[in-house]
Amino acid sequence: MREIVLLGAAAVLIFWMVGAYNRIVAMRLRIVQSWAQVDEPMRRRRETLPLLLAVLREAWPQEQGAVEAASSALQQAAAAADALRAKPAHAPAAAQFVMAERQLASALARLSALLDQHPDLRSNPEVAGWQRELHDAEQRQAFARQLFNDAVAAYNDAAHQWPTRLLVKLYGFEDAGPL
Repeated sequence: MREIVLLGAAAVLIFWMVGAYNRIVAMRLRIVQSWAQVDEPMRRRRETLPLLLAVLREAWPQEQGAVEAASSALQQAAAAADALRAKPAHAPAAAQFVMAERQLASALARLSALLDQHPDLRSNPEVAGWQRELHDAEQRQAFARQLFNDAVAAYNDAAHQWPTRLLVKLYGFEDAGPL
């Protein structure tokens, strides 16, 4: 009788371990899926912004520093996005991505301020079209980032619950980083 109870307890423990492992893996997969939603508007921005910068480069020979700073920040953000794309649940890659995105946002804010000083250029149909496209991509990305951050928070919360956190250490899962 004692052996049956021990076997039953061992079976319950094994089923719990498998269930907890599958839950954590499914939550990590949700992070990967939500990253795809962040990635799509980012790719649109990566395609659109160089076209806007090319127009501004021609129209603004005196503001090449601002245009080049935006171009450089875009390249850094793209590299950080590529690193995060490989492992969306990797916290250090997410932190690096956030820093690169902040630099890009700063460079774009500077360009926007300069455009405010040049209403003739802002009203240019080509510039206005690219700006609308960028604004649309930024809005979509903000929504997708919220979904990503929600998935990260759910994963981290589940991984820190007791006794699941024992399995997280056993299987080598790490905390995910928000955007």
